[in-house]
Amino acid sequence: MTASTAGAHPPAPRPTNRRGVELSLLVCAVLISVFGYAAVGLARSDAVPPDVAGYGAGLGMLALVAHLAVRLRAPYADPLLLPIAVLLNGLGLVLIYRLDLETPRDEAAPTQLIWSTLGVALFIAVVLALRDHRVLQRYAYLSMVTALVLMIVPIFFPAVNGAKIWIRIGGFSFQPGEFAKILLAVFFAAYLAASHNALAYTGRKVWRLQLPTGRVLGPIVTIWLLSVVVLVLERDLGTSLLFFGLFVIMLYVATGRTGWIAVGLLLAAVGAFAVGSLEPHVHSRVEDWLDPYASIEAGQGPGQLAQSLFAFAAGGMLGTGLGLGHSILIGFAAKSDFILATAGEELGLVGLTALFLLYALLVARGYRAGLSLRDPFGRLLAIGLASILALQVFVIAGGVTGLIPLTGMAMPFLAQGGSSVVTNWVIIALLIRVSDFARAPVPDAVETGVIAAAVEAER
Repeated sequence: MTASTAGAHPPAPRPTNRRGVELSLLVCAVLISVFGYAAVGLARSDAVPPDVAGYGAGLGMLALVAHLAVRLRAPYADPLLLPIAVLLNGLGLVLIYRLDLETPRDEAAPTQLIWSTLGVALFIAVVLALRDHRVLQRYAYLSMVTALVLMIVPIFFPAVNGAKIWIRIGGFSFQPGEFAKILLAVFFAAYLAASHNALAYTGRKVWRLQLPTGRVLGPIVTIWLLSVVVLVLERDLGTSLLFFGLFVIMLYVATGRTGWIAVGLLLAAVGAFAVGSLEPHVHSRVEDWLDPYASIEAGQGPGQLAQSLFAFAAGGMLGTGLGLGHSILIGFAAKSDFILATAGEELGLVGLTALFLLYALLVARGYRAGLSLRDPFGRLLAIGLASILALQVFVIAGGVTGLIPLTGMAMPFLAQGGSSVVTNWVIIALLIRVSDFARAPVPDAVETGVIAAAVEAER
């Protein structure tokens, strides 16, 4: 028995769980956020805010409880996902608090902190309750139906700032479309995972693109078209663009056909031109994008996009310093759509680049978790969820910097928006669960067989 055991294949090194690294990074994330909070107070009133200790303790407690949940149920999860989310959420609270000082009658930071707490609570619930991400594949069609219902309901409520994307009941309001994007990602991943062979290898070839049969591609295209039509009726161009990009990316990942990217870009261009030409609300945003300084030349003063560009220019390389900018001149959307302008003005190009690198690292770790999985559903789900974050950052950053026409969406974790911060925490929880499954040690087949044989021989 000893000889056979000695000659056996050596066991593969088991991956470490890296929870200590995660805890250290969480401490750094909380300290950076607390330092930013104190810096705003020093810049505005030459004194550290009296509640800075409470802010630090509250954010630290949320981070610690989330860390304990990951340590308990997902010990092999990626150690970077949770610290990056905590840092972005903490910096978002700092920026919103800074803008609240300019609008004392409209304070949003306390409400955002409540929503962040709810988001972390849901994060913990998902990490503890969802033992295996593959369970979600069973609820693909339920997720699809629920997503469509959530998108249709806001049509029956009054428009807010030109878009029917809100449900307001008394003093409570939320955007159901934020939750629908996760449910649609689950449906797309489940359907494409079950049909990826038929999508990739059946159907006709048109030029260099393999077009699947209508029986295979028809159901998912129908659901996607229904969701986009509903969003166009609600004048929610940003979310419709996000769903379109998500659909194309996941279709490409499922089939491996690069032609789908070209088709997606072509259809996106045609759709954007049609909506921008026919829909007055969207058309006005396209005109602002084409000439953001037209209102200045007409003697009407700068519009939101022009003020945003001025804020970025004023920030320069190192920024004016937290609390010393003038991005509040942007107006009512300074805390939501244009909060990136505050970051650009007060943190400068260096700080803005650091924020983009955090988002890039978050998305890259999500992709890495997906590519490490062998099951098609988990791979597609992780890549789809990470792509949601990437598309949101691109659409919002491109809009406020004048790269593309502005669309109404919330910067993940950074901007004011309860529905957005809650759903983003759920996305992080699902990526944590997927990465834990991908990184967990797998028993070596040879080692298992040798041990079993030894036990049998002893008997």
